[in-house]
Amino acid sequence: MSDRSITVTQTRSSIGAKPKTRGTLRALGLGRIGKTNTLPDRPEVRGMLRRVPHLVEITESGE
Repeated sequence: MSDRSITVTQTRSSIGAKPKTRGTLRALGLGRIGKTNTLPDRPEVRGMLRRVPHLVEITESGE
């Protein structure tokens, strides 16, 4: 396994978004604008990020 990680920052509000989209943000550990979370670079996380690309900013970091 690699030690790669992804830093995700919420840049837009989830107000007006569908419930599934809000749930995806919660599962990513986000909840308000400006909140940041570092997650492992795995297919499950990548799939969640594909659901909310319009609400988050993604930064990859390889260690």
